[in-house]
Amino acid sequence: MMRQYELVERVHQYKPEVNEALLNKAYVYAMQKHGKQTRANGDPYISHPLEVAAILTDMRLDEATVAVALLHDTIEDTTATRDEIDALFGEEIGGLVEGLTKLKKLDLVSKRAKQAENLRKLLLAISDDVRVLLVKLADRLHNMRTLDFVPPEKRARIAEETMEIYAPLAGRMGMQDMREELEELSFRHMNAEAHDTVTRRLKELSEKNSGIIRKIETELGDLFEEHGLKATVTGRQKKPYSVFRKMQSKSMSFEQLSDIYGFRIVVNSIADCYRALGIVHMRWSVVPGRFKDYISTPKQNDYRSIHTTIIGPSRQRVELQIRTVRMHEIAEYGVAAHAIYKDGAAQENGLLPHDSNAYSWLRRTIEQLADGDNPEEFLEHTKLELFHDQVFCFTPKGQLIALPRGATPIDFAYAVHTDIGDTCVGVKINGRIMPLVTQLNNGDEVEIIRSGVQVPPAAWEEIVVTGKARAAIRRATRAAVRKQYSGLGYRILERAFNRAGENFTRDQLEPVLHRLGYKDVEDAIAAVGRGELSSKDVLTAIHPDHQHERVAVKQSTADEGWFNLRSAAGMIFRIPGRSKQARARRGKRSGNGADALPIRGVGDDMPVSFGASGAVPGDRIIGIMEPGRGITIYPIQSPMLTQFDDQPERWIDVRWDMEEAGSERFHARISVNAINEPGTLAEVAQAVAASDTNIQTLSMVRVADDFTEMIIDLEVWDLKHLNKLIAALRKLACISTVSRLYE
Repeated sequence: MMRQYELVERVHQYKPEVNEALLNKAYVYAMQKHGKQTRANGDPYISHPLEVAAILTDMRLDEATVAVALLHDTIEDTTATRDEIDALFGEEIGGLVEGLTKLKKLDLVSKRAKQAENLRKLLLAISDDVRVLLVKLADRLHNMRTLDFVPPEKRARIAEETMEIYAPLAGRMGMQDMREELEELSFRHMNAEAHDTVTRRLKELSEKNSGIIRKIETELGDLFEEHGLKATVTGRQKKPYSVFRKMQSKSMSFEQLSDIYGFRIVVNSIADCYRALGIVHMRWSVVPGRFKDYISTPKQNDYRSIHTTIIGPSRQRVELQIRTVRMHEIAEYGVAAHAIYKDGAAQENGLLPHDSNAYSWLRRTIEQLADGDNPEEFLEHTKLELFHDQVFCFTPKGQLIALPRGATPIDFAYAVHTDIGDTCVGVKINGRIMPLVTQLNNGDEVEIIRSGVQVPPAAWEEIVVTGKARAAIRRATRAAVRKQYSGLGYRILERAFNRAGENFTRDQLEPVLHRLGYKDVEDAIAAVGRGELSSKDVLTAIHPDHQHERVAVKQSTADEGWFNLRSAAGMIFRIPGRSKQARARRGKRSGNGADALPIRGVGDDMPVSFGASGAVPGDRIIGIMEPGRGITIYPIQSPMLTQFDDQPERWIDVRWDMEEAGSERFHARISVNAINEPGTLAEVAQAVAASDTNIQTLSMVRVADDFTEMIIDLEVWDLKHLNKLIAALRKLACISTVSRLYE
């Protein structure tokens, strides 16, 4: 167990002006509070905060962060209180300790909704001060190192949580070495059999190629010395989890892996990096497609290095990483490497500047929290971005945009700006017009083509890979649907108030919103459109003294084109175009044009849908309000309408308003009784195809020895088109009867 003077000395090595009094006080306080507590392996509990503090000193963090590590379990596991820690160590340290105490209670692998909400809390906590994350990662690393002493069920949960959340977080914050160790320890507990197998094979390979790492190090070192370049070369064999992940992702066997050895070449300057690259490539052949320059285009976590793979000594594939000393520090310690202690100038909180690239991902993730996405969506987006590798693309003006691998131009557009994504209609990649579903590659120049009237289709959500794009598309889709429902609700309220002899305006809703249970006028109107709020309730709220009387509407020749339904007293329905007088009257109406609601096609985002047996232009149609679904359209012959006889307030006047040369087909269902003989189905299908009709579904039931009933769902242009098809089918010799079905 680390002694008090050893801890102070470790910090003193990289920060000569260390506040020894703070470290000594925190050491003694933690020792006293934890007292005789022990861990699962029998060690004194104080050994855990000491090891966490030691990990942070390896990362060369300031004494305040090391003190937090010593104290991070005191509030939860001892009699210590926040007020006591504030009084002894200051509010800053007290706040960090309390933040870590709350994080320790989070379960990040429980039920999905709870997991998502807990991940939100984790990221919100570390957004205020990234030191919370650094101490939490060090705490998790030591817990993983001692996980063998934890019960099996809890061990599996902690390993899964580490692999899914903490290891990727460490990688995103640039702490690659910590990520690799967390993944390795999790892999050993999550899939012990695979871990043992890969470890055994790596050991066999190491014995077979004994001395090869040392040999390559020597050859590379001699080569650089020969050219007068000062460089430090270190080699290592890849970790079991790294090998296993590559085998899984590439569907390769162990024998097919060729770059199991990796070497880091550390030089003094950026110019030396490129010089070292040239020296290596002059001596050995490069493997095509395996060169990446992260110096000119750094990763979003500030990682910078040149990667290349060569056919090196002994004809082995060798992966090289060439970097400067400073780049190496950032690659090892990530955000922690930004503490410039050696220069004697501490930055904000002695840590990471908020304009650093390594902090930008965290800031963007926190921005998603404010966008109002539900926790499950946030979890999906965040975990997706945690695991994705990156590609780097450019705008026409040369701005670098980093995206997850597999990203599309739609992701690119939203990465530049949400408005650009919302109005995107096309893309030029490297000067050529390409589909929006094209996957982007490193170095692509992407030019987004925009339109002022574009609304992002909901289907884009299945194409994009970034959380920002997916969240923006969902917001735009929800806004479009809300606008549709709001327009529908306004029309319903307008007609309801007119029938009551009143006028309706949006301003009238404002004072009565609290009575209706809504905070916003548009929300209330949209709720009427969805059928969640009755127009009768709105009328009563605005005009409490109004007497609801049902008035029977009499049909007259002067009002030709309208007819009554006895099952819906007080409601009238109209067939468009029944008389010239009706058409003329319709043309004179102001606003949207008629009392009845126009149907111009039904899309996925519209608050209107058809019944199961469909309806086609030319049918007499009725609209029924369905709570939460909007309006469902039925042909007047549909037997389904009888169930709404006693609910007249749900009946809506609807008329067709289709263009004569419309490009949309409509669903209809027919029943065909045919002779049961070979070739009958082919004749039916041929007749359907000849009439320019499309078959959606077809089912056959044998109703007698000689006859089969076919139930066919069709797509037709209108009633005339459907009748023409039915007439054509009836002419076939193999057909007994053809009739249209209504649900």
